[in-house]
Amino acid sequence: MVESLYNKDSRRESIFLTAEKKLFGEDRRQFLLNILMTSNSPITGADLANKANVSRQVIVNDMTLLKAKNEPIVATSQGYIYLRHAHDNQLFEKTIACFHTPEQAEEELNLIVDHGVTVKDVKIEHPVYGDLTASIMVSNRKDVKQFISKVKDTQAVYLSNLTHGVHIHTIVAKEEAQLHKVEEELKHAGYLINVQE
Repeated sequence: MVESLYNKDSRRESIFLTAEKKLFGEDRRQFLLNILMTSNSPITGADLANKANVSRQVIVNDMTLLKAKNEPIVATSQGYIYLRHAHDNQLFEKTIACFHTPEQAEEELNLIVDHGVTVKDVKIEHPVYGDLTASIMVSNRKDVKQFISKVKDTQAVYLSNLTHGVHIHTIVAKEEAQLHKVEEELKHAGYLINVQE
């Protein structure tokens, strides 16, 4: 079964991957990169491991090596994604400072995505480790529900727990007006920190 075509050393080669064949090293990483680059949705580590006929830990290591080569791969709660630069569609980005309890996280995220805005990440300033950032990449209520479920299922804590609810989000939208509307809604809900205080 043909799984993918990829570019290696500036020449096109076919990779025929069956359940019996395992790719090694750089060939496997190029295969994984091609899968991510051609996908329109996140792909879990388990799915990538199945496609490459390797363990989940090998995938984690391969993703680390690809990121070290400056490949724009992001691990999200939904899986790995390859960040594409939108050449035709200019996106507007804004950083907002927020505060809320862990119980209000879902409401905050839904409020943002309901306006067609993507939450790229969450950042905190830790007193020992400095700036800490975690990718979220939620764009709709389904993504938010998956993110919240994963936090609960793994008994993880929100990064903002380390700063008593204070955190920063990078938000992205197709129109600047969407970002302003989100700010208004967050302020009205009491989640937006007034940076002029």
